[in-house]
Amino acid sequence: MRHGVARFVTGFLALPVALYLFYVVWPFVQAAGYSLTDWGGYSDTQNFVGLDNYVRLLSDELIRKAFWHNVFFLITVPLFTIALALFLAFLLNVGGREDRAGIRGVFGSSIYKIIFFFPQVLSLVVIAVMWQQIYRSDGQGLINGLLIKIGLGDPENPIAFTADPEPFLGVPAVLWWLLLIAVWSGAGFYMVLFSAAMQSIPRDIYEAALLDGAGRFHTFFRITLPLLRDTVSVAWVYLGFIALDMYALVFVMTPSAGGPNHASEIFASVLNFTAFQKGQFGYACAMGVALAIFTILLAAAQLRITRRERIEY
Repeated sequence: MRHGVARFVTGFLALPVALYLFYVVWPFVQAAGYSLTDWGGYSDTQNFVGLDNYVRLLSDELIRKAFWHNVFFLITVPLFTIALALFLAFLLNVGGREDRAGIRGVFGSSIYKIIFFFPQVLSLVVIAVMWQQIYRSDGQGLINGLLIKIGLGDPENPIAFTADPEPFLGVPAVLWWLLLIAVWSGAGFYMVLFSAAMQSIPRDIYEAALLDGAGRFHTFFRITLPLLRDTVSVAWVYLGFIALDMYALVFVMTPSAGGPNHASEIFASVLNFTAFQKGQFGYACAMGVALAIFTILLAAAQLRITRRERIEY
C-alpha cells in the first residue's frame, strides 16, 4: 500500500515538478552561468570572466545609488503599508461601538472593504498610468490643477512630482511620491488579509478587555497586534519582495534612465538598462543573481527573527 501511494503521488507530481524545473529553476541556473561571462546578449560570443562582473558591482556608483533607493523602499513600503492596513482592518473589524451583540466594526465596514480593495483588481501598470495623470507637471494634472484653482499653485511653475531630484529628509523627493502610490495600491489587499486574521481571534478576548476597562489603543497593541504577529511577518516578506522590485512604477512614472541625476533609479531599472540598452547581458545577469541572493537571505533572516514556537490562544 505504501509503495502504491508513493507511485500514485509521484505520478501526479512528476509533470508539474518537471515544468517548474524547466521554466523556473533552469533560467536561474542559466542566469548564474551567464553572469560569469561577458555575453552581450545579441551574439554567441561568451568569454568566461569569472567573478569580474561581481567585483565590478561593488565599485559601480550607479549600482550603489540604486541599491540605497531600494533600501529606502524596503524600509518604508512594508512599514507604511502594514501600518495603514492594520489601522483600517482594526477599524473595520473591532473599531465600532460595542453593543448587546458584542464588539463590531464601524458602520458600513463591508462597503469600505470593497472600496479599499479595489486597487488590487487593477494592473500595476494601469495604476502607474493613472497616477501619472494625477502627477502631471504641465498644469493639467489633478493635483497641480487643484492647487492652481484654489490659488496655492503656480501656473508657470507647477510641481514636478516625478522629476524632482531635490532631497526630502535625505531622500530624493520623487521616491516619496512613488512610495505614496505603492502604499495606496497595496494597503487594501493587506487590510483584507489582516481582517481575515482578526476574525479568527475570539471575540471573548476583546469583550473581556473592554470589561476590564481597556481602550482602543491598549486593545490594539496588547491583543490584536501580538495575535497577528505571524500574519504581519508574512506580509512584511511579501512587501519586501515588492519593494525590491518597483520597476513598473519607476519605468512608467519617471523619465528614462531614472530621471534627473538618476534620482529614481533602482536596481531593476539599472539591470534592464544595462542589458537592453548597453547590451551587457553578462553584467546584467550578475546584477540579477546578486539581487536574488540578497532577497533570499533577507527573507530567511526576517522569517527566522519573527518565528515563534508557541500558540498565543
